[in-house]
Amino acid sequence: MSTAQSSPAPAPRRRLPAWTSNFGWQIAAALVLGLVLGLIARATGHTSEHPTWLGETLATVGSIYISLLKAAVVPLVFFAVVASIANLAQVTNAARLAAKTLLWFAITSLIAVLIGLAVGVVLQPGVGTGQTAPASYQAKDVGWLDFLTSLVPANFLGLTVKTTAGEDGALASSPTFNVLQILVIAIVVGVAALKVGEKAAPFLTFSRSVLAIIQKLLWWIIRLAPIGTIGLLGNAVASYGWSTMGTLAKFVVAIYVGLALVMLVVYPLLARLHGLSVKQFFTGVWPAFQLGFVSRSSLGTLPVTQRVAERNFGVPTGYASFAVPLGATTKMDGCAAVYPAVAAVFIAQFYGIEMSLSQYALVALVSVLGSAATAGTTGATVMLTLTLSTAGLPLEGMALLLAVDPIVDMGRTALNVSGQALIPALVASQEGILDRDRYDAPRGDIFGEDEEEIVEARAHATADSRAELVGTPEPRV
Repeated sequence: MSTAQSSPAPAPRRRLPAWTSNFGWQIAAALVLGLVLGLIARATGHTSEHPTWLGETLATVGSIYISLLKAAVVPLVFFAVVASIANLAQVTNAARLAAKTLLWFAITSLIAVLIGLAVGVVLQPGVGTGQTAPASYQAKDVGWLDFLTSLVPANFLGLTVKTTAGEDGALASSPTFNVLQILVIAIVVGVAALKVGEKAAPFLTFSRSVLAIIQKLLWWIIRLAPIGTIGLLGNAVASYGWSTMGTLAKFVVAIYVGLALVMLVVYPLLARLHGLSVKQFFTGVWPAFQLGFVSRSSLGTLPVTQRVAERNFGVPTGYASFAVPLGATTKMDGCAAVYPAVAAVFIAQFYGIEMSLSQYALVALVSVLGSAATAGTTGATVMLTLTLSTAGLPLEGMALLLAVDPIVDMGRTALNVSGQALIPALVASQEGILDRDRYDAPRGDIFGEDEEEIVEARAHATADSRAELVGTPEPRV
């Protein structure tokens, strides 16, 4: 009688090094490699007047990555804003709450961006580098009348044609987009779609589908960030030298000063003006704050943020389930207000560019209106691209900020989730639907006695943060 032969146990699968699949390790490796290659290029004689092959290669790689980001901005802004406005149709019975929520989102974002601009002007983190603007940069002097005119689209696409003269005198025309006009067009189209009603349903479905595709494409572009980082950072070091990069420490300090002013001054003041205890605000928002700081993910912290709004602040569940998720994608005082404001001022100072009042106004306006465009994207990369391109500042400056982005991202996200929990409480207080007894009650476990629920929520946030690092195509805000 034959006996079955046992098949040999499969050999254990050889594990690849962590950096091959871990996005965080890839970025860290890219930062080191970009720094080393930049120093090598500079040591071998690379200058802007006499570039070397290595320096030119790094500059070209970085330029290509910036071009990819710019290509995704226009369709992303349009369809993200249209889809966000269309989502209001789902809360028709709560139109008043929705309007007040969006209004307070805009008010607090405006306050935050003004604080960011003030911090950048007062602390001057980018002053004293002695650097000049890139050769491709063209000054953008916009007066107040020009600023108002620029809000009105010349055509549906916000498309303009730019004509330049080459070295041989030949004229070349290339199309450019006015991102601010794209925002205006998207807002108008979104509101019109809401007014049309059922007949606009196919268009809104199409817009959501296109948005999902664009976000997927954008995530692929972001996955190329390690390659782009090598080129951008390498070119920055080769062009400016390592000593100039020390200004990044000042930039980090300026960012955290701006974040602290919003968290420790603006939010408590708003709570107090609504008759809410400042102490209860801090103790109540702490679970979301600390998890947002660690996970660096507003979406990952969403279950805790919503439970904070309901259990600690006394916001009705029905309203909290609308306001907090909406805030997790469109209410980002850290990523979309303080950060781009300070970053824009820093980059202008770094290159010795004098910003006009109109440019400051553009930064503020885009920061308030453009938050929806960053929904579902990693960090504040797209928001910074949008802000710099609209204000006419060099996008090459983004390379300087990549090295410290993880450090500032922790504080940005913590501020994001704090605002996402506070605004529903303020609106609920104004409408007389806030449970004051719950808001003023002693703080306990926001998940009650169900320990499994809090563990699950924390695991969700950790998994969300880890997923983006190992390459899961689910971007983080």
